[in-house]
Amino acid sequence: MAYQEEMQNRLKRIEGQVRGVLRMMEEGKDCKEVVAQMSAIRSAMNRAISYVVGMNLEQCIREELEKGNEGDSKKVVQEAIELLIKSN
Repeated sequence: MAYQEEMQNRLKRIEGQVRGVLRMMEEGKDCKEVVAQMSAIRSAMNRAISYVVGMNLEQCIREELEKGNEGDSKKVVQEAIELLIKSN
């Protein structure tokens, strides 16, 4: 699967958030502030995971339909659901 520049930019923003949390910890910032930022990072990662799984699901279903394997699309959907469950 080819990853779009948009997804790479999302992950770079998350990377920046992680560095920011590390800096906050080094500076001894309040626990509530650190946890709030960590929660924002987790939320951003969950959205990124959902986006990747959704894009992959769409691509896989299209490929199966092009091959004439409509029955295999159920398997692809199940695998996507399992990926989402595993990510949480």
